[in-house]
Amino acid sequence: LARLTGAVPVLVASSLIPVTYAFVPLAFSAARLSNPDAPADFATPDGTLIAPVSTPALLDRATCHRNSTVNGADLVFLSAELHNDSFALAFEFFINVAHDYVDRVGAPAGFGTLLAEQMAAAVKGETSLDAWEHRADGYGAPAGAAETSARSRAAARGPAPDTAKARMAHGNSAFADALAIYMLSLYLDLDYADLREREYPLLAPAALAARLRAVNTLFPPNEGYAFNILYRRRP
Repeated sequence: LARLTGAVPVLVASSLIPVTYAFVPLAFSAARLSNPDAPADFATPDGTLIAPVSTPALLDRATCHRNSTVNGADLVFLSAELHNDSFALAFEFFINVAHDYVDRVGAPAGFGTLLAEQMAAAVKGETSLDAWEHRADGYGAPAGAAETSARSRAAARGPAPDTAKARMAHGNSAFADALAIYMLSLYLDLDYADLREREYPLLAPAALAARLRAVNTLFPPNEGYAFNILYRRRP
């Protein structure tokens, strides 16, 4: 965990001092428990419960994370038992850190310029379902296998979206994704294909590399961490 949390760049961490991230066995909402007497060694006023042990029944009801406020402090409880390996747990942590950073600070203007260039070039894919859907709302769904499903989901959400708001939401989502992937790459070596999803195509590798380099310029790695992009795995 020290290696994991130490991968968060100092400039990011300094903006998140009011937030505490807690790794716990399982976190869940009291409302999701069918048995109100189920074991819990901590409960927050807003109905978050922390299980002292992991059981099949509790695993079915747990959530990846729960945000709570306790005595005026912001806490994010991460359910460690829901993740099978360090990759999955780390990505959950970094995604939360990245989104919390964007909520408090916002996406940098320079990243927005890069994103606008990529949208004008109609680069393939995106880095999360949120970014994909906001992109479809703000710029129109890019050509590809997931175009129809993206437009169908957009239609199901109701009237035509506000393009300016959708583009801002896309910028925030895309930056949070890039920051999370960047931190994950500092913590461990990863194959980009491991992030593949079925509901949308992944962002083209060269476009992702450009986003990650932009993040690296903004947030250099802490001492003891290194950032590299390799386009072909060594045998």
